[in-house]
Amino acid sequence: MKDTKVYGYARVSTKDQCLDRQIIALKDFGIDDKDIYLDKISGKDFKRPKYRKMVRRLKEDDVLVVMSIDRLGRNYEEILEEWRLLTKKIKDQIVVLDMPLLDTRQKDKDLTGVFLADMVLQILSYVAETERSNIRKRQEEGIIAAKKRGVIFGRPKIIRPDNYPVVCKAWLSKNISSRKAAVMLGVSQDTFLRWARSDHGHPKP
Repeated sequence: MKDTKVYGYARVSTKDQCLDRQIIALKDFGIDDKDIYLDKISGKDFKRPKYRKMVRRLKEDDVLVVMSIDRLGRNYEEILEEWRLLTKKIKDQIVVLDMPLLDTRQKDKDLTGVFLADMVLQILSYVAETERSNIRKRQEEGIIAAKKRGVIFGRPKIIRPDNYPVVCKAWLSKNISSRKAAVMLGVSQDTFLRWARSDHGHPKP
């Protein structure tokens, strides 16, 4: 019978976040330092080199321990994809420390653990997706209600200052530069040029 290896994985989304709490939990489970893999990655760039390295080492019946289920992915679609890879293709076991029901280690030599964990994960996925849908619906309803109350979304429109006509005329006469005109009006050069071109066509700067 082959020796079963136990691996731990911890991840944070930014370099400023601390991995200590996850590492302590994995060590308390009895995992050696050399078998704990750590990633600090952003939500935008979800490449996880240490996680991928660990997955390549996983063998059938090995155990992967994580603090929480969201360490496996950014969303439940990714989590489910990783779950299927780990439990169905590699056929290792998964233990999620903050959710004891997500423990696929076989109990009483049957598949109760795997079945129960799969079922719980599917329910969690459904609940999460339903909640995301409800949030989007509430946001849309809130926007519609706000518009009916006269709320205007987006950046507030910048009002042309009182001295705009005089400054713009000076610029059109080439007495001042567009940069100087913008400074006199207290706006950006792009804003001044947009106003001028809107009012007077497309004169050269």
